[in-house]
Amino acid sequence: MTRLRNPSEDAVYFEDARCKAETPKAILVKIDTRDGKKEVWVPKSQVHDDSEIAGRDDEGTLAITEWFAEKEGLEP
Repeated sequence: MTRLRNPSEDAVYFEDARCKAETPKAILVKIDTRDGKKEVWVPKSQVHDDSEIAGRDDEGTLAITEWFAEKEGLEP
């Protein structure tokens, strides 16, 4: 598990995430949410710069924009 020292206030973080697939515009990630494990397509434009996950087979902390997390109802 990775702990970020200075997490961004405009991002939402999901630890122990894994990217299962990738297209030119999005990644399919498996994350743990309050509602359980989910697989979610995330547009690459909504992946925050703090994210350790950017492409297929990446594992670690996924950081996505707060706007996208709220739109999709995702809570860590």
